[in-house]
Amino acid sequence: MVQSQAPHSLTIGGLAKAGAVGVETIRFYQRRGLLDRPDGAGSVRRYGSEHVRRLRFIRQAQAAGFTLQEIKELIDLDAGEDRARARALAKTRVEALDARIAELERARDALQRLARECGAGSRGPCPILTSFGV
Repeated sequence: MVQSQAPHSLTIGGLAKAGAVGVETIRFYQRRGLLDRPDGAGSVRRYGSEHVRRLRFIRQAQAAGFTLQEIKELIDLDAGEDRARARALAKTRVEALDARIAELERARDALQRLARECGAGSRGPCPILTSFGV
């Protein structure tokens, strides 16, 4: 488990594994300012539990639909404890997710209707193919 690791004991490969991402993803996040680069003694940089926590936060925020720019803003807000702005960002994300869910539900309902129509008849072109312009 990563929690049992000593502070700053992970290589970039270990951090990537702990966060279930590739090494290049770590480097990409570093270039975007989402994840800091620890000072390295020699050529090997060592990452600690705070890096793992930040990496997991980034991944969870992405799964919630936040853009990398919004994630950067949330990280910056964390340092300043601006709860109002963080709440506003979350509310905007929820509204966008609600709109996307409604869109997906409409698409599902239309496809279910077309599948029923396709199954109801055996002559002529399939309504599914016709609706998609095939």
